[in-house]
Amino acid sequence: MSDPIKHECGLAFVRLRKSFSHYLKEYGTVMWGLNKLYLLMEKQHNRGQDGAGVAAIKLNVEPGHPFMHRIRNAQPGAIASLFQNIAEEVNELTKYNPDIVNHPGLMKGHVKFLGELLLGHLRYGTQGKNNAEFCHPFLKRHTMTTRNLALAGNFNLVNTEELFNKLGIEPGPFQKQSDLAAMMEIVHKHLVDADEASPAKPDIKQVLKDVIPQFDGGFSVGGVTGDGVGFVFRDPHGIRPCYYYVDEDVIVAASERAAIRTAFNVGENEVKELMPGNALIVHEDGSFEVEEVVTPKERKACSFERIYFSRGSDEKIYKERKALGYNLSEQVLNAIDFDLKNTIFSYIPNTAEVAFLGLQKGMQMYLNQIKIDRILSWGKDYDEEKLSEMINRRIRIGKIAIKDVKMRTFITEDASRNEMVQHVYDVTYGTVRPGIDTIVVIDDSIVRGTTLKQSIIKMLARLKPKKY
Repeated sequence: MSDPIKHECGLAFVRLRKSFSHYLKEYGTVMWGLNKLYLLMEKQHNRGQDGAGVAAIKLNVEPGHPFMHRIRNAQPGAIASLFQNIAEEVNELTKYNPDIVNHPGLMKGHVKFLGELLLGHLRYGTQGKNNAEFCHPFLKRHTMTTRNLALAGNFNLVNTEELFNKLGIEPGPFQKQSDLAAMMEIVHKHLVDADEASPAKPDIKQVLKDVIPQFDGGFSVGGVTGDGVGFVFRDPHGIRPCYYYVDEDVIVAASERAAIRTAFNVGENEVKELMPGNALIVHEDGSFEVEEVVTPKERKACSFERIYFSRGSDEKIYKERKALGYNLSEQVLNAIDFDLKNTIFSYIPNTAEVAFLGLQKGMQMYLNQIKIDRILSWGKDYDEEKLSEMINRRIRIGKIAIKDVKMRTFITEDASRNEMVQHVYDVTYGTVRPGIDTIVVIDDSIVRGTTLKQSIIKMLARLKPKKY
């Protein structure tokens, strides 16, 4: 990949369409929406383990009372920590008054994140620092409800400097390290302009049509405003993934189809892909529309998203990864001179397993054809032992490489760091015949590009294979 990887994150958007009393009656809890947000985020934890954040908007709040809240965490286990904090607030509230959970109005008034609009984000920290201030959502607060804004997304912009120049803003050290800072300034300025043009009811659709063409890059972004408008939009090339689901109770969007299917127990066809250049817009009254906000361009879905970050339980992702491995079959056979007898196959890490299954299928199909050709060439010149030996030939598979421990390279000096990186993985001794066997390992550890060179190749060399 020629471009630096800056953001490969996860997005979760939930808009409740009914009153909290409805969820209490139908599902037994006013926390139903927050529970679903937690599931959406946890089922996408593969997309970001360096931090997480949640923003909530409460509708129809009395003047003077807070209506927008945010919590962020950059510690290990960030998702669990966020929702543990929310749970502790509820537990403290119910400690002396357990019956309050049966009073939706009181619960909404006392629990900060019990809002009708919820925006969650998981951060993969490859740009900026790994601390909470870099975690999404970002907020813009204002005394006027309509001008409050929260944004979060999975994206990489390449024209952030140009965006700041348009606004006449000299970005500070923090802003220079965050694409979202530039995006937030642009969106908020147009939101304020729209509010001035149409007080108390800015045209969010027009805002999106004005701002999205200004963003150069791949993006899938969600936002909520203080007056209860929610939106999710996707770049015109469809570089970053985005899916949504709608029923009578909820409108939801996420980076992965499988997360929505699991959280809401729905079929594949019930979860729609938000098409490139489109926006899902949810109005204050809970109605919604899907609108083209920028002209779609040539589709250029990020292969990195599909191969590495996306959850393998999605059937399309599963098929793509399996086909990826299968399509390597011919190249691998040529590389090993078609010597399956002295070749052992494996994969690392676990996310490469599905591609490995595809490669295994390709190897087995080749071997099966060899079996057929050999048996036919014998005519009637064979016995049970000879036939049994041929039929029982298999592709050699072994658990050659294992991730022994989650090691953090705390030493920054290059030579020491490279030495430590080599030991993130370990080998299973005795699986390879030194000087005889060739090793074929499928690897997708390509996030920062150093694991293969500094760890895996050096680790495999310890087994002294003929070739790898």
